[in-house]
Amino acid sequence: MPRRKPPVAGNSLRREIASVAARLMAEEGISDYGYAKRKATKTLGASDAEALPTNEEIEAELRAYQSLYQDDEQPQRLHALRQTAVEVMELLAEFRPYLTGAVLDGTAGRYAGVEIDLYADSAKDVEIALLSRNIAYDPDENMRNRPDSPEAQLSLDWDGIPVRLSIYPYIAERRQQRNPHTGRAPSRARLEAVAALLK
Repeated sequence: MPRRKPPVAGNSLRREIASVAARLMAEEGISDYGYAKRKATKTLGASDAEALPTNEEIEAELRAYQSLYQDDEQPQRLHALRQTAVEVMELLAEFRPYLTGAVLDGTAGRYAGVEIDLYADSAKDVEIALLSRNIAYDPDENMRNRPDSPEAQLSLDWDGIPVRLSIYPYIAERRQQRNPHTGRAPSRARLEAVAALLK
């Protein structure tokens, strides 16, 4: 039996949730799509059981919002974030860095930080490298304990721009984890690709 399309009212609510979630991400710096969806749903007084938009729908709304309301600010911020990413990736090149997240996909807003994945024998190797260069960092004590979680996460303040380093064992570089909801592997880029984005 063919599946029925959801009613128009459901589609309208779904789009409204996506729109509010995108605005929250752009204005409040929320980076977690799930949290943005829940907050948007609560803001609109909708039920969690109602059809929620996909991350791709929210990303499309986020790009539209940024092009309308942050057209001057967002490209400049994105360039500064990518420049920071290049600097940090050059500094930590020995740990095979990859840029991920909103700075790579171009949706980074005014409160976004840089997210970089590193690969090392041990997280201590990265910490020693940072300490030897007199770079202060804070370890993330609230990491989720999942099979695909990094060994450690460190936060840096790079001239006022937040940088989060996720450190994985070398073997994890070849087996990219897939998003359980979309089935896609997250986008990531090496230093050369990020430098090319600046041009």
